[in-house]
Amino acid sequence: MGAYLALERVNLHVHCGELTAIIGPNGAGKTTLLRAIMGEVAHTGEMKFLSATGPAHRQRPRIGYVPQRIEIDNSAPLTVLDLFAAAGTSWPLWLRYPRRIRAEAHEALACVGAGDLMERRLGNLSCGQLQRVLLALALKPVPGLLLLDEPLAGLDHVGTAQFYEIVSGLRRFMDLSILMVSHDLSAAAAIADRMVFINNRSLLFEGTPAEVLEQPEVRKTFGLDLQASGPGPDVGTSTCPVNGGAQP
Repeated sequence: MGAYLALERVNLHVHCGELTAIIGPNGAGKTTLLRAIMGEVAHTGEMKFLSATGPAHRQRPRIGYVPQRIEIDNSAPLTVLDLFAAAGTSWPLWLRYPRRIRAEAHEALACVGAGDLMERRLGNLSCGQLQRVLLALALKPVPGLLLLDEPLAGLDHVGTAQFYEIVSGLRRFMDLSILMVSHDLSAAAAIADRMVFINNRSLLFEGTPAEVLEQPEVRKTFGLDLQASGPGPDVGTSTCPVNGGAQP
């Protein structure tokens, strides 16, 4: 099978504590970019990771990932705690969980406002609840880079606002570097520090949301008369004591 060139000429610098929104039409390569960062797609070029306390190094940082959706058998009796146990230990799920797993799951879920969901069945969760659970799972252990691949697909306005509020608070509290693929341009502009526009297999524009959204090609691509405006103030707070999080 021949190779397919999905992306080229991508040069991106992500800073600690910043949220970068990735926008572009369907098929532009946004998800492919995230998969390349995670090492799931072979690529040429180079990724460098700079330590705040030392020189550049090539070791891949711990990466947290929240997909757009996961397939769940609604009839399966799996709980949120089962999901954390499966991800965090090789201990057989039908045996009693180590106390550590239960404590870590509760701590992470509390950070995203989902502490009461630990014993709930996955199949009974709403879209918003499930995305918060997946976000909590991506934070254990605390990542150096958090990737969000259209995490708001299927969420209503209230669920979207709650998710953005949680992510914004976690970003500040943990000093997280976040890359988020989004089709909600106005909401992404309100929370993102920077924005990149990908189209025709390339990263075409990068800058503040106001700078990117005022580009004629961006307006034409989305067919909207967008009014360029800079990102609004951060919303939400977080005081969760996730291990490894930077203290404010």
